[in-house]
Parts: sequence; structure tokens; C-alpha cells
Amino acid sequence: MPELPEVESVRRQLEPVLVGRRFDRVRIDDARLVRPYDPAEVAAELAGEPVAAVDRRGKYLVVRFESGRVLLIHLRMTGSLLHAPSGSLQDDPHRRAVVTLDDGSDVAYRDVRRFGTWLLLEPGEAGPYLDERVGDEPLDALFTTARLGERLAGRRTSLKAALLDQRTLAGIGNIYADEALWRARLSPLRAASGLDRAELRRLHRAIRAALEHGLARQGSTLRDYRLPDGSGGSMQDEFRVYGRRDEPCDRCGTPIARTQVAGRTTWYCPICQPAERPQAASSSSRRPSRSSRHSSV
Repeated sequence: MPELPEVESVRRQLEPVLVGRRFDRVRIDDARLVRPYDPAEVAAELAGEPVAAVDRRGKYLVVRFESGRVLLIHLRMTGSLLHAPSGSLQDDPHRRAVVTLDDGSDVAYRDVRRFGTWLLLEPGEAGPYLDERVGDEPLDALFTTARLGERLAGRRTSLKAALLDQRTLAGIGNIYADEALWRARLSPLRAASGLDRAELRRLHRAIRAALEHGLARQGSTLRDYRLPDGSGGSMQDEFRVYGRRDEPCDRCGTPIARTQVAGRTTWYCPICQPAERPQAASSSSRRPSRSSRHSSV
């Protein structure tokens, strides 16, 4: 499923294509895309709408129209958007909708498994709708270590399960949860509410670093993910743990392990990411005797 880096990469390519343009004609060929609404009616409502902005909230693409209306696009597992010059779209059995812009170019929506959704909301509806479903943006300047601690406090679940909950943090999925936890040296099985201050700082930095790395590589193309220009991302070539079972950990050389957490296949290093928090040394062990103080190299 496309996660924050993939959806943001799509947004960055769509923004110059859509902003200032008008939806001239809209065709929705798959009723599942807009259910329970009638696809012909939704297409007619979208036609003629000038685009004011293209934003992102979590895994949602947010197309804002000058009228105040908002089209929310959720790519789910296999959704993608392709921008093509006029008349250049090739036949595709998995195409579900086409928007023809007022410059003659097309934006086509493709979805093999048909889980993606388009939702047209009236002015004022998008904010409450998203706030109910999506938590803090992890790359926002207001997302601090303290805020992360607040979001995890009292959670009676594993650390990875908490990160996958979109109401905790927006846009993190299976890939970047695993990558962030490896960077933070934290087990996906640890209790979400059991992190100390130092561990929260590590996790905060790691979440940002994993997402920024993914953004720099324009996301991960494993199967269906594509950018609007037809190209793919390259983050899959630089995974530290995700999908790397039995390969050596880049940090310690231990074979990467695989397990199930919150129903999701999970990869981690059993040495770098211990299931239990390392116990702090006792005061006596921190103060070696005079005879042994200089005995080690």
C-alpha cells in the first residue's frame, strides 16, 4: 500500500499538472470507486471544477477546488495516477476513471485490486472527515518527541501496531514502520507505552529519517506503485530490514528475522532490536574497583 513517501511523491508531480487547470470532462468506469454514490452523478459534479490546490493528509491525496469542494483520493493497495498528453493514453483493463483537463491532457486512475476510493466532499466537510480518521503528520514541525510520547501514552498494544494506526500518526504503513523501528533500535514487539525519554527521542528521529529517505527516493515500487509520469520509486533498493529475511543486518551482521505483528508481516534484527528493554547497569557495576578500573582495553 502506498504510504506517506509514495503519496507525497505523487502529490508533488500532480500539483503543477492540476493547479490552475479545470476538470473539463470526467469518466468514472468503476462504481466501486465512488460507492455508494452513482458514478455518473459524481463525474457530472466534478466536471467544470477548477483546481486551487493539491495537498496530502496522511495517505489521502486532497484535491481542493476553487468552489471549496474537496476530492479525497485514497490509493489503497494498488491505486495509481498517470498524467498523459491528449490522446496518448494506452488501453488498460485496470483503468477505473479518467479526468480530461482543460488543456486536453488526461489524468487516468488505475487500480488492479479496486480498493481505492474517490470521495467528493462539500465545503467545510473535509477537515472534520480527515481529523476523525488521521492523526499527526510525522514530518510536520509541530510533531515533537513530546507529542510522540503523548500519542503513545496509555496504548495497550505493541509499538508497531500503534505506529500502523493512522489515528496515532498519519501515513506510516508496514514498510516505514519496520524501517523506522530498525533505525531506532526498537523491537516492533515492545509495548507502545513502555518507552523511556531516550527511546522516544530515538524513535522520533528514526520516523522522520525513514520517511525523508523514502521521499528522497520517490517511494518504493514493489508492484503497482507508479508516479504520474509513469516512473517508479527506488526506495526498495535501500531497505534496511523490510523484505530482507535471512539477509545480514547492515549494522551488526545478524540475519534479519521475520514475524507477525498486528496481522502484518514484520522484519527486524533480533540483536539490534531486542524484545525487552536492556536493563540499566547497577550502581556497583558502573563503578569498577580500583584494581580492575584500568584492566580492560
